[in-house]
Amino acid sequence: MTFPSDEAIAAVPVLVLSRQQEGSESINAILRGAGHAVHCTWLPSAGDLTDAMIQINPELLVLFADDGLIDLGLLPTLRAQTSPPVPVVLISADASEAAITRALAAGAQDLVSLDSRERVRFVCERELRGFRLERALKRTLSAAQESQQALQVFLDGSADAVVEVQEGIVVAANPSWLELLGYPSVEAVAGQPLMDFFEPDSHSPVRGALSACLQGKWADHALRASALLADGSALSLDFHLARTEFEGEPSVRFVVAAQRADERQFEQRLKEAVQIDQSTGFLHRRFLVEQLNERLKRPVQAGTRFMALVCLDRVDQLIGQIGPLAVEDLVATFAHLLRDEMHGDDVGGRFDGSSFLFLLERGNARDVEAWAEHVLRRTAATVFKIDDKSVTATATVGLGLVPPSATEPSACVRDAWEAARRGAEAGGNQTYSLERADNDKRVEAYDKIWVRHIKAALMENRFRLVQLPIASLLGEDKGMFDVLVRMLDEQGREVLPSEFIPAAERNDLMKNIDRWVIGASMAFCAARSPDAVFVRLAKDSVNDRSLPLWLGNQLKAAKIEPRRLCFQVTEDVAGKYLLQSKDARAAIGTQGFGFAIERFGASADPQTIIEHLRPDYVKIDGSLMQGITHDAQLQNRVRGLVELAKGVGAQTIAERVEDANTMAIMWQLGIGFVQGFFVHKPEAVTLG
Repeated sequence: MTFPSDEAIAAVPVLVLSRQQEGSESINAILRGAGHAVHCTWLPSAGDLTDAMIQINPELLVLFADDGLIDLGLLPTLRAQTSPPVPVVLISADASEAAITRALAAGAQDLVSLDSRERVRFVCERELRGFRLERALKRTLSAAQESQQALQVFLDGSADAVVEVQEGIVVAANPSWLELLGYPSVEAVAGQPLMDFFEPDSHSPVRGALSACLQGKWADHALRASALLADGSALSLDFHLARTEFEGEPSVRFVVAAQRADERQFEQRLKEAVQIDQSTGFLHRRFLVEQLNERLKRPVQAGTRFMALVCLDRVDQLIGQIGPLAVEDLVATFAHLLRDEMHGDDVGGRFDGSSFLFLLERGNARDVEAWAEHVLRRTAATVFKIDDKSVTATATVGLGLVPPSATEPSACVRDAWEAARRGAEAGGNQTYSLERADNDKRVEAYDKIWVRHIKAALMENRFRLVQLPIASLLGEDKGMFDVLVRMLDEQGREVLPSEFIPAAERNDLMKNIDRWVIGASMAFCAARSPDAVFVRLAKDSVNDRSLPLWLGNQLKAAKIEPRRLCFQVTEDVAGKYLLQSKDARAAIGTQGFGFAIERFGASADPQTIIEHLRPDYVKIDGSLMQGITHDAQLQNRVRGLVELAKGVGAQTIAERVEDANTMAIMWQLGIGFVQGFFVHKPEAVTLG
C-alpha cells in the first residue's frame, strides 16, 4: 500500500476505512461539494491503518462500521495515536438512536448514514472544526508552557530585580525582586495587586506608566517610584518597564537594574560615601557648593534659575516634642520628601542642620513658585512618625533669583537665606522672595542698554529660532514643534529670552520681534512641511489690527498651507484682552491658521476664556506640572482642565514635562501631547 506525498496532503487529510472504494469517493464528494479542500485516502484493510495514522496524521477518520474491518473496542487506542486524538465518525445503514448510543460508548464521535448526506456533511464539518480548535489550543498551551519555562529561567538567572504584572496583579517575581523588597518567597507576592507594593504617592505615576506600556506608548524611560518593603519602610527606585506576555496574555515587566560591582561603580560609591550625608542622602554642604559653582559656569539652556532654601519651621518646638536625639530622624524623613520633589537637573544638598539648598532650573518664575508651594503643602500634610511619636511640621521656602550673568552662587544663596529668614519671622509655612522693583533707576538703565541691543539685532537679523518638539501620547508623532526665539549678541553668543524679552515688553518692541518670528516660522514650514508649528503672539500683536492683513501678504509670499501655523496667546493675555483676542482668533481662523491658548489653567476663570475663544489646542500651564506626581488635588485640577478642553473640541498639550513620572500622570489624565526638556531639548531650526 502506498500513501500520498507531503505535497498531496496539503489539503485536509481524511482516512476512510471501507471495503469498497465507493465509500471513500462518497465522503470525498460530500465534503468537496461543501467547499472543503479534503484529500481522502482509502484503506480497504485495517492492517495498514496504524502506518497510515503515523504517515498521514489525519484530521478525521471515517469508518464504515457495517464492513466489520475493525473491532470498535479498539477505537480509544486508535485515537490515542495522534495528538490531539483524531475524531472518528462511523458510517452505518442503521443510524438509530440505539446505534448512535453504542457508537458513542465505543469511543466514536458520532454515527451517521449515507442516506442523509447533509447530516454526514454537518457531522464531519463539526468534528474537523473541533479537532482544529483542540490542536490550536494544544499548540498555544505548549508555546505558553515553553515561554513560561523560558521566563522562569530568565527570572531565576537575572541579577536584575524583575516582576511580571498582568491586569494590575503580580504574577511572577524573581529571587532578586524578593530580596530587594524583603519577601521570603514568591507566594508572598504572587496574586497581590501591584499597588500594594508602592507608597500611595507613587500610585498615579505607576498606573499611568503601566497603562502606557500596555498600549505600546512607553519608551525606555526610568520611572522613579517609592516601593514599600516588607518591613513597612520605603525605598525610592528607578524602574524600567517593558511590554511582554505571560501565559499568552499581555503583561508588563518591571525591572530594577542590578548594581554591578565593577571598578568604576566602586569608585562612584566611594565618592558618594564621602560627599553624601548618609542620614539624608543629600550632598554635604562643602560638596554642594562645589557643584553649584560647576553648574553656574554653564549657561542656562532656557527659562530661569533660582536658589531655594527650604527650612523646617520651629525646630525648637519639635525638639521639645520628640527630643534632641530624634530630630535627626525627623530631618531624614523630611529629606526623603524633598528628594521626591527634585527634577533630574536640580542640584541639592544639606545646607545646615534642618535646612536644604537647591538650585532649580524651570521654565519661568511661576514654575519655581509652584514647586515651592507644593513642597509646603506636602510637608504640612505629612505626619512624621519618629519612634513611638507622631508629629506634624511646616517649612519655609526662601527664593533667590539667579541672574543669567551669575557665575558663582554666594550672592544668590545670600538672597535665598535672607528670604527664608524673613519668611520664618513672618510665621513660616510660606514661600518668600526678596522684592525687586521693576521701575527703579537700575531697570531704566538696564532697559536703555537692551533696547539698543534689540533694535540692532532686528536691523542686522541677529535673531534665531529654536524648535522644541511636541510628542504625542495618542499615537505616532505628527511633527509638531513649539518655536522659541533667541538673540545673538555682537560676538555671536546666544542670548536667552529671559534676558531681553522683559525689556522688549516694557518698550513696545514685541510686535517687531513677533513679526520676525512669524516670518522665520513660515520659512521653516516651507522648508520642512511640519504638521504644526506653534508661534507666540504677545499682547502688542493681539491688539494690532493690522496683523491679519500683514499675515495674508506673508502667506502669499511664503506659499505654505496656513494650517501648518498655529498662533498661541497666554491665558493671561487672553483674559486681559478678551475682546481683542476673540477678534484676532476669528481673523486668523478665517485665514486658515490654527489657534491655541498656552499657560492654560493659571487664571481663576479658565472656563470663560476657553468658551469665548474655542481654540484648536490648549497648553496646560507648566506650573501645574510641579509636584503633580504626588498631589491628587493637582491631578484633579488638570483633569478638569482636560474636560474643559474636550468640551470645546480642543486638543491638549502639557507644558514643561521634565520627567518620566510626570509623563505617566499626563497619560493617565488623558493629555494628548507633551512638550518639555524630558521630551526633547530645544535645537536650532534648520531650513535645509
